[in-house]
Amino acid sequence: MPELPEVEVVRRGLDDHVRDRTIASATILHPRAARRHVGGPGDLAVRLVGAMITGTARRGKYLWLVLDGEDALLAHLGMSGQMLIASPEAAVATHERARFTFTDGGHDLRFEDQRTFGHLMYDEGGAVLPSPIAHIARDPFDPLFDQAAAVARIKTRRTGIKRVLLDQRVVSGIGNIYADEALWAAKVHGETAASSLSKPRISALIDAAREVMDAALVQGGTSFDSLYVDVAGSSGYFARRLNAYGRAGRPCRRCGTPIVREKLMNGSSYSCPLCQRKR
Repeated sequence: MPELPEVEVVRRGLDDHVRDRTIASATILHPRAARRHVGGPGDLAVRLVGAMITGTARRGKYLWLVLDGEDALLAHLGMSGQMLIASPEAAVATHERARFTFTDGGHDLRFEDQRTFGHLMYDEGGAVLPSPIAHIARDPFDPLFDQAAAVARIKTRRTGIKRVLLDQRVVSGIGNIYADEALWAAKVHGETAASSLSKPRISALIDAAREVMDAALVQGGTSFDSLYVDVAGSSGYFARRLNAYGRAGRPCRRCGTPIVREKLMNGSSYSCPLCQRKR
């Protein structure tokens, strides 16, 4: 699933290509793309026609287009969602779920989603923060992110620190990849109880997450396959710089001990058994 760096790369691309453009037509090609929109695909399409995109925004793994300075088209990319800028003459792609044309006749915006876990929805009055994601915490890149408050919340949790980092109600934007990378950088095992860590250690862990995600942004995000691309269809290259995630059996870049893979919830967790000893 795209995490904060990947979603931010897409948001920046959208801001460059669709800001200050007016939607001429909206076509929802698959009902699952609008399954979270109360009125359904037809209502979503009608609401979008004639709206001007006056900005873009993001919180955690969600992004949205600001419409007429008041409303929002909220998008979640799910496991494989892609927001692509394409020529109006380009044929409908196999996994294309929605298409938006513009009154200036320029390139279209297309939403492709192979696994159909992503979704689009209209939120009236949601320009600043769409109501469906009001429960999502601010992320470490948000200018109003209160790190001290986040540290205090994390300190109260008795569960493993990685589970807490993945909880979007505590700190948003961090997923499996960057949680493993931050934990490796901070030399903390993911199963360490959050409450057992000192506040300075937790703060250092958040700093590590911010630093690794910032480095990923520079590289265009992390692409392990063709499912994550930017708006031009290009992959990100941060996978080449990962220190823990996906490196099972390969030597730790810090101490040389083979990285191990362990099961966590419905996924995997990667760590160095020497640098990140279980407590």
